[in-house]
Amino acid sequence: MAQKITLSIPDMLHEKLTQWRDSFNLSKMFQEAVADAIQKKEEFQKRFSQEFDMSEVVKRLQQEKQAWLRQFYRLGRKEGAAWGKAAHFEDLLYVLHIPDTYDLVQDARLKEYFDSTLNRYGVDRLSIE
Repeated sequence: MAQKITLSIPDMLHEKLTQWRDSFNLSKMFQEAVADAIQKKEEFQKRFSQEFDMSEVVKRLQQEKQAWLRQFYRLGRKEGAAWGKAAHFEDLLYVLHIPDTYDLVQDARLKEYFDSTLNRYGVDRLSIE
């Protein structure tokens, strides 16, 4: 049997949700997100209550890091494609001459863009530097 609950969301999110409502199964998305969050909490409590095996801790952290990197790779591709579609030709030429990703993220001209993008995903700039 399913139970109904009520959620509150900000007005801006509600407006976007109204636009895209037919594209999503909101109930399923919510169920998956909550199930994932609960699973993480339960795994954390289980790990915390067990004795520590350092090799297992290192292995788990490496797996979590890989999952984190995959997530940011996907987000980076998505955000990069969106930026490329909206960028002016001069902007594209500008970024082509930046030697590596770290320099790109640190670039004064692009700082505001990266800060707002990272903020949108709840990522602290320090966690990627």
